[in-house]
Amino acid sequence: MSTASSNLDAWLEKREVAKDDITAFPLKAMTATLDQVDAGNSVPPLWHWLYFLPVSPLAEAGPDGHPERGGFLPPVPLPRRMWAGGRLTFHAPLQVGERAVRTSTIVNIEDKTGRSGRLVFVTVQHDIEVAGELRIEEEHDIVYRDAPQAGAAAPRAEVKATLAPAGETWARTVHADPVMLFRYSALTFNSHRIHYDYPYVTEVEGYPGLVVHGPLIATLLVDLVRRELPDAVLQSFSFKALRPTFGDHPFTVCGKPSDDGKTLDLWAKDHEGYLTMRAIASLA
Repeated sequence: MSTASSNLDAWLEKREVAKDDITAFPLKAMTATLDQVDAGNSVPPLWHWLYFLPVSPLAEAGPDGHPERGGFLPPVPLPRRMWAGGRLTFHAPLQVGERAVRTSTIVNIEDKTGRSGRLVFVTVQHDIEVAGELRIEEEHDIVYRDAPQAGAAAPRAEVKATLAPAGETWARTVHADPVMLFRYSALTFNSHRIHYDYPYVTEVEGYPGLVVHGPLIATLLVDLVRRELPDAVLQSFSFKALRPTFGDHPFTVCGKPSDDGKTLDLWAKDHEGYLTMRAIASLA
């Protein structure tokens, strides 16, 4: 094991507790951003990402806009980071007016070498409770990557391209233009410059355009379920980001229920038809 890996392992089992008041404004703002129906006082699945936000001083922001590493998350010495996926179980929705507690624990750190160089995966377990009652369990995967080398392939070209499956029952085309990306960044207090700073994302990180947030795409997959099955109750949801999506072009969120209707196969594809995210949802 390398010295760098050993130093990162020191962060295993590190724990952080955060508290937040579930207020109405984030729900109203997200409803407007997604052109959805008013959610009322219940927090829809995945909209809990609008709460427990890390509000760090501007002076502590790194070159990419994110807070410098080494606080709760380990100080991974790789500059590019993105959400890789997650697995969630929903026991009961959060409600406006409640005070919630989120306990976060770093449960896994993997140091790998891929086609594009070194990769570090960090998995964080989040347990969200209200008055001692567990409402949401979540495992959140973060991936860190090396900076692009001069003359190297663009980050999207580093990822194997797989065509999205056909035969979807539902489909909705979304254009995540700069306004939507700005709103989602603001709602989640995400100052990562890949989502709003075109010169930075193209000249420094080497992407061909503004990157659509992985959590936003996951939210839009669940939003598709809400539109098609408005009375459905989501019990679990797992997703994996497979390929970057860029705001230059529309993309499509798709879904197909199982024969018994209890399991939903969900995916997103870009304007070229390539698979960008895969997800599975189960209904109560």
